[in-house]
Amino acid sequence: MAANRWGIQDPWREVRQLQREMEGLFESVFGRHEEAMPPCNVFAGEDDLLVTCALPGVQLEELNISVIGDTLHIEGERKPEEVERSAYHRRERRTGPFRRSIQLPVRVSATNVSAEYHDGVLSVTLPKAAEEKPRKIEIRVS
Repeated sequence: MAANRWGIQDPWREVRQLQREMEGLFESVFGRHEEAMPPCNVFAGEDDLLVTCALPGVQLEELNISVIGDTLHIEGERKPEEVERSAYHRRERRTGPFRRSIQLPVRVSATNVSAEYHDGVLSVTLPKAAEEKPRKIEIRVS
């Protein structure tokens, strides 16, 4: 690679290095942002939506689910493990409260929402609102 007019091959190299170091500092203090919110998948069927979220270690009593408008809200708390040791050597699993809001792609019927929690995976089935379901239109012959 040829040097530019200042004699530096990559003038942004040091800025990118500083950015990586700052990201590492924030991750070590606050944790990774993705870990704070549980990862979720949204599947669309013909008549309903299925939302699945990975919530390992969360007790059922600590979960709260609600639907407001076209948004699914999932709240809960991960309690810390009770281990008879004096200090952590490494702590990567986050504890404490979490909140996840998922904007749904269609309107749903909030009165018929159902949820299951099995092996640390929350599955929420949200029936589509009647006006969102496909409707067959009859064609008359004249």
